[in-house]
Amino acid sequence: MTAEDPRRTLARHGLTPKKSFGQNFLVERAALACITEAVGAAPGRRVVEIGAGLGALTRALVEAGAEVIAIERDRDLAKVLREELGGRATIVEADAKTFDYRAAAAGAVTAVAGNLPYHLTAPLLEVLADAIDALTVVVVMVQREVADRLVARPGGREYGAASVLAQARASVQVLRRVAPGAFHPPPRVTSAIVRMTPLAVPRIGAVPWPAVRRVVRAAFQRRRKQLRNALGALASRDRLEEVLAAVGIDGVRRPETLTVEELAAIAARL
Repeated sequence: MTAEDPRRTLARHGLTPKKSFGQNFLVERAALACITEAVGAAPGRRVVEIGAGLGALTRALVEAGAEVIAIERDRDLAKVLREELGGRATIVEADAKTFDYRAAAAGAVTAVAGNLPYHLTAPLLEVLADAIDALTVVVVMVQREVADRLVARPGGREYGAASVLAQARASVQVLRRVAPGAFHPPPRVTSAIVRMTPLAVPRIGAVPWPAVRRVVRAAFQRRRKQLRNALGALASRDRLEEVLAAVGIDGVRRPETLTVEELAAIAARL
């Protein structure tokens, strides 16, 4: 697996990393291999890569035989990718937050991989949670603290909306930690590679996903409040008391104590 020093690639094209884009280029071969293997890159598989950057992961995916759709919103880097990869991947200049992952998955077994820009991690994870049922797997690099939230259990400090949205329809695993030195330039935080695999039977059952997402967002926007107050924007007090009684949940509980299944039960009634 080839992984050129990004400083050489940048110098060849007269570029430097852009702080405004959160550019920290992954160069560690072990991390690249971990993502490539975990995403199932192989002939007959399509992989949508978020934030292709200078193409280190793109090359690894292509070399494994995958059909790669590489998303890069930096016009300068998109040009670099086209020149360096020579047509071996489809380069899409787009915002990964508004990219249509379902459309990209049409007609092929499709996964998502990427080194997510830290300042865009939260919205990107929400978009991927929305599309997870159309994908085979999602493997992404995130901050270690974000990874801890994605696998957190009810009652803990890290448990929140991100935990519920990730775990509602997928199995979530932290595959490995990645030190700052694995990137150029090195970030100030430790990172982690996370794999999200769609569940054959979602933990929310048949409850519509938009309804679950609506309840989860409302609940955790006021996570320190009692549940009957946290959900106040969704229904009248009487209606909420009726719903909570019907599903057997005490309205004095805090949102952070509720399981995925309990939140789904509330969503189903509301």
